[in-house]
Amino acid sequence: MSIIVIPIRLGSTRLPRKALLDICGKPMIERVYENALKSGLDVYVATCDEEIYEVVEGFGGKVIMTRKDHVCGTDRIIEAVQNIDTDKVINIQGDEPLINIDCINRLEDALDEAPMASLMVKISPKDAENPNLVKVICDKNNNALYFSRAKLPFERNPLEGSFYGHIGVYGYTKEFLLKYGAMTKTPYEKCESLEQLRVLENGYEIKMLEVKEKPLGVDTSEDYIKVCEEFEKLLR
Repeated sequence: MSIIVIPIRLGSTRLPRKALLDICGKPMIERVYENALKSGLDVYVATCDEEIYEVVEGFGGKVIMTRKDHVCGTDRIIEAVQNIDTDKVINIQGDEPLINIDCINRLEDALDEAPMASLMVKISPKDAENPNLVKVICDKNNNALYFSRAKLPFERNPLEGSFYGHIGVYGYTKEFLLKYGAMTKTPYEKCESLEQLRVLENGYEIKMLEVKEKPLGVDTSEDYIKVCEEFEKLLR
């Protein structure tokens, strides 16, 4: 059995209260939830905010109240799945209402051979220099070797291949997710501020799946306008 968990809270630095922003007549969290249901999996929202809890209950969604002191979405998910009978957990961010559901199904399948899986997309050499865009390099079997905010790899010689950007959508086996929650933070994780490095530093695999394009998420007001425009097209 597999489930999707959407960790979300009202606090957002760049776009306050974005979880409840209206997208063509429905709050964003409802749009994310409805899209996730297209995967055929059970979907849960994990939140620490009563307002979000009530909104999700109001549209008939499954929602779990979590503690307020979690520092990241993964920790919120770990608390939420403690008492859910499932083998696999897919983490969709609450600001990704347009994620391609085929990606979710591919992540689920990848967990048959790895404890954790995630997504990557080809990027330009110029984009690879952007520290706000996390890069990933993989071995020949598409298992992640390292993630970094720096340009990765550094081109001492021209790269024969492509640069890849990381997309923060994850799949875990529940067994591994609970094990991850018991691990202490690792040196490179703290240095780069990238929690997925904790997995690699403890010797576990992350299977990376290539997708054609980065899903349009909502980080800024400009992103919000674009997403609303996309939904207007879809709903015509």
